[in-house]
Amino acid sequence: MYKIYINQTAVILKAAPSGDEKMEQTESKLVLRYSGKKKFLINVVDMLEKSSRLEQVLVWFESLDQLWSDFQSAFFPVAAAGGVVFRDKMALVIYRREHWDLPKGKIEKGENAEQAAIREVREETGLQELELGPSLKDTWHIYSFKDKRILKTTHWYIMYTGQEELHLQHEEDIEDAKWVDPVSFLERPGPVYGNIKDVLVDACRQLNQSTHED
Repeated sequence: MYKIYINQTAVILKAAPSGDEKMEQTESKLVLRYSGKKKFLINVVDMLEKSSRLEQVLVWFESLDQLWSDFQSAFFPVAAAGGVVFRDKMALVIYRREHWDLPKGKIEKGENAEQAAIREVREETGLQELELGPSLKDTWHIYSFKDKRILKTTHWYIMYTGQEELHLQHEEDIEDAKWVDPVSFLERPGPVYGNIKDVLVDACRQLNQSTHED
């Protein structure tokens, strides 16, 4: 399964449902079978860029590999990396462009995702003492730039620090930041993108799993 955000709507790509799996359509959820033609996928994106009334669009096809390959080929790819930084049990969130976000940025030439994630977190937050933890789920979202539709893949990692003081990179539109209890934050997050919620949920799950194993 793949989840791609377009204009705050989650597009779910998945294989054909099993016999006991329900994929019911509702007022906020649209269910579609992929026709096998890439124009079909472009039409879905066109629709979602014009309206954000739907919470989810589920597109399924017998071959998930083909569906994902066709979807990717319709956009210009950009790779990025970022981190969920923990100080004790508190996670760092930043505020930019009227949304709560996580530090992240594009992977530069010659970097791998881990290197880019550490560099971007250091640059955007001023935190230099970072320990790289486990990887999290990748996220995808689509946006337009210079008449191109971009499919941005972001690789995420848990990070740990003992530092508290921040030096924010204001030239990247970062206005504020705070250390939050991630569970409480997710209950009432305020303005936050869907993919950022997904990353925080995954980070909490991994930390809880690690705690129970210890």
